[in-house]
Amino acid sequence: MFINRIKQLEEDCQMPQRQLAATLNIDTATYCKIEKGIRCVKRDQVITIAKILRASQNELLSLWLADQVINIVKDEKELGEKALEFFMPRICLENITDSHIAVTENDTAFNL
Repeated sequence: MFINRIKQLEEDCQMPQRQLAATLNIDTATYCKIEKGIRCVKRDQVITIAKILRASQNELLSLWLADQVINIVKDEKELGEKALEFFMPRICLENITDSHIAVTENDTAFNL
């Protein structure tokens, strides 16, 4: 999701990979690995990419985070799906702080 979106934004802005790589202080080969899904992009790099490509930080961070969740549960077939079913109704996004995710009153807060 994230990778597809940044590729689309690159095309829309006519931004060469080498220019994005230079702004991120990485070489073009490393950036290509990010686009191929071989290497993970860091949160601060997502924010930089959003600024460079004039995109919504929230959108790109949300897509990046969704990809992170998918990568964690993708090999867990039944258990991954069950974990998501358990967690999704309990998360209270409006109560997220910088270091905690608040869940329903029947659960405790989890440190990230």
